[in-house]
Amino acid sequence: MNSPRDRLARLWGRLAPLPAGRWLFSRVFGWFVPYSGSVGATVVRLEPGHCELRLRDRRAIRNHLRSVHAVALVNAGEMASGLAMTLALDPAIRGIVVSIGAEYSKKARGQLTASARVTVPPVGADPVDHPVETVITDAAGDVVCRVGTVWRLAR
Repeated sequence: MNSPRDRLARLWGRLAPLPAGRWLFSRVFGWFVPYSGSVGATVVRLEPGHCELRLRDRRAIRNHLRSVHAVALVNAGEMASGLAMTLALDPAIRGIVVSIGAEYSKKARGQLTASARVTVPPVGADPVDHPVETVITDAAGDVVCRVGTVWRLAR
């Protein structure tokens, strides 16, 4: 089968072990999903139900307060939840974000890590709305933002 899950898993499996392969995977993903690619995050871990990415603090994603812009954080959070969800979904189930929000704890500066974990609930004949939280931490391990996405899953 050639589902999005299968294509992503195959690309990750081929590129991740290579020198600079995770960076290359992230750029290829960003080419296919341009808005997500705009923040320049690098996927460092990807498996069914779990994605971890790194976001480098750079001028292009900063705000006037010299910290990473709030919407760049939301973008990274949605990207992490989407990759984790896509690899966890059965190919017969499709998912789309129907709600997104964020809670900011402190200014986001320096290298950031976004981590999302997903457990897919049973999906029957009716669509299921399923919340996923992505936690974004700074280099000290402090939580700077929590991004909540609600995924509508359907057959």
